Amino acid sequence: MKPIITFGFLGSTLDRAQGAERWSKWRPTVAMCQQEDLLISRLELLVEPKFAGLAKSVVADIAKVSPETQVVVHEFALKDPWDFQEVYERLYDFVRGYDFQAEKEDYLIHLTTGTHVAQICWFLLNEANFIPARLLQTSTSRSMTGFPHALRRSRSARWIS
Repeated sequence: MKPIITFGFLGSTLDRAQGAERWSKWRPTVAMCQQEDLLISRLELLVEPKFAGLAKSVVADIAKVSPETQVVVHEFALKDPWDFQEVYERLYDFVRGYDFQAEKEDYLIHLTTGTHVAQICWFLLNEANFIPARLLQTSTSRSMTGFPHALRRSRSARWIS
């Protein structure tokens, strides 16, 4: 089985929690790494510089719940994360400069975090085959708040878990 590499934005709202309460709050980036049947070998985490402190906390928590997961933080400065042209150009430049090794690695794009503009740009870059990845959406169970529930592939309606 090939290692799984996942790309995603740090969720400045959804991934935010402090103190002991952070373990009872659903945080999509951390929850994604807690899946027993989805071992993420490396997380390529895009972080706006103003959220560097939050990124450190999330990276530390991922190390606790999934010590096998290497997290690579990429500083990803945006003047306006809701500006479609800016976000698309920055993501395009990022993926064009990334050394994809599809014959050795499987890739996922985590769509749950980031602005709606970022989610659309990820989707468009993926559909244009600039990223050889499947799309990943995480959510909580309605009956079990705090626990990861759904991981879904984009190009089919089958559940990963």
